Amino acid sequence: MRCIIASTSTIYGSDYLEYLFPEINRFFNQPKEILFIPYARPGGISHDAYTAKVQKAFQSTNAIVRGIHEYSSPKEAIQKAKFIFTGGGNTFLLVKTLHELGLFNVLKKAITSGTSYLGTSAGSNICGVNMKTTNDMPIVYPPSFECLNILNFNINPHYLDPQANSTHKGETRETRIKEFLQQNKIPVVGLREGSWIEINGKEISLRGELTARIFKTDGEIFEAQPNYTFNF
Repeated sequence: MRCIIASTSTIYGSDYLEYLFPEINRFFNQPKEILFIPYARPGGISHDAYTAKVQKAFQSTNAIVRGIHEYSSPKEAIQKAKFIFTGGGNTFLLVKTLHELGLFNVLKKAITSGTSYLGTSAGSNICGVNMKTTNDMPIVYPPSFECLNILNFNINPHYLDPQANSTHKGETRETRIKEFLQQNKIPVVGLREGSWIEINGKEISLRGELTARIFKTDGEIFEAQPNYTFNF
């Protein structure tokens, strides 16, 4: 497998995907044709508008981007694709759509068979065991929370640390993840913005300049350093 599973598509002070392009071009050898899955629809934008945004971002690499919604057979589009990108947005909507169209098994088979995969935010959430550690509102009800399970752990993208001087009294991300672990025996990786997980064959590593917050099923919590190799 060759995957980049990123916490976010955009970091502060940077254009859409800009911070990831050096890694995309290096790791994927500058992809030329991209199948884009726009089902998460951030802010409720249309599939066409979201695809156009991705095409604009990839203009500098001369890559051609086509949305999966443009194909009469989404399953066949996945089966024939060499590079697939699933963008961020609402994970509930993304998972609902993929389940209803019967695409999860097809997508998993493509990725595990060697199709290059890029995911950001919601598109990264679906790489875990299930989507229960998303930050998104449940605006729709998926038929199942189960996801691709190409990682044997879950991701919490956009992970935020508690602020010592904050007056906010609501639950922190750490609190929410601890709640999840009381009901689910699945490790969770709190992935900060600007970091990503790289799958290269059987090796799964943390990339970027930031640490990640690791929550193990036995209650242990620790900071994984850049280039950390996951071995749950």
